[in-house]
Formats: sequence, structure tokens, C-alpha cells
Amino acid sequence: MSQPQSSNPMPLGLLGFGMTTIMLNLHNAGVIEMNIMIAAMGFMLGGAAQILAGIMAFRRGNTFGGTAFCAYGLFWLSLVLIWWNPLELALCDSNALGFYLLIWGLFTAFMFLGSLKHNTISKIVFGSLTMLFILLAVGDFTQLRWITIIAGIVGIFCGLSAFYSAVGQIVNGEFGKKVLPM
Repeated sequence: MSQPQSSNPMPLGLLGFGMTTIMLNLHNAGVIEMNIMIAAMGFMLGGAAQILAGIMAFRRGNTFGGTAFCAYGLFWLSLVLIWWNPLELALCDSNALGFYLLIWGLFTAFMFLGSLKHNTISKIVFGSLTMLFILLAVGDFTQLRWITIIAGIVGIFCGLSAFYSAVGQIVNGEFGKKVLPM
């Protein structure tokens, strides 16, 4: 009796990350207002789906993917918690949020180094995500709206890159050959 084939959790994590990143950065770029849809996507797709994909990646022995998806899934859950503030703690001011985003930018810069071993699209995702976190942090530190708008544009690009990576992995896997270059 043969072992069941293990499925690839990476597209789920990339879709969770990519779609949520696009939606939040449409807000950062000034295209849409902040709303419950962004928070709900952040909680379910950005948070829960990425954590699930991360656990599955760890089970397959993929430390990089497992760490990335679990960490960024927890980022999304923590960000929604910051927005929601159910414990009614002191609100997070822009300076504190700047440090929060800067720490995530530092983590992402190290993940970018790890992505240098991976395909081109992974390098693009982690490189643009590093830029996004740094720009968002600078935007919060300086309170200059135009920096946050630029961050939003970078974030939309980053999210679309992750979305492309997910679709590429699904399509290439289904056809058993390279249909979409990675």
C-alpha cells in the first residue's frame, strides 16, 4: 500500500498573505477606507490560513515556510487585536506602532536573506515586504501621509507577487510542468 501524497501548503499561505496584504494596502494607498472587511480578512485569511499553512509546512520539514507562515499569521492576528483592542488597553500611538512595524521589518529582512536560496518570486515577495514594513514604520514615525501612500503601493505590489506565487505553484503543480515562471 502506497503512502498518500502530501499536499503543498505553500499556496494557501501565500494566498492568505497576498490577498490580505493587497486589501490592507489599498487602504494605506488611499484607495479604500479602513473597514471590517480588512480586519476580517486579516483575522481569517491573513491569520488563520497562514498559521494552518505554517503548521503543515513544519510537518513537511519546511522550517523556512513554517516559520514564515506561522510568524506572519500571528502578525495578522496581533494587528487585528491592536485594531480591535478588546482588553481596552491604552491605544497604540503612531510611535509605538512604528516600532512594532520596524521590528517586523527587521525579522523580514532576515527572512529575505533566507529567501535568497529560493526562486525569484520568493525573493521579490520578501524584498518588497521588507521595504513595506520599513516604509510603514517611517510613515508612522514621521506622520507623513505620502510615505504611507508609497508604502501602500509597495504593499499592493508585494501582495500581488505573493498571489502570483500561489497561483504559479497551483497551476504548475496541476500541469506537472512550468506554465508560469517562478
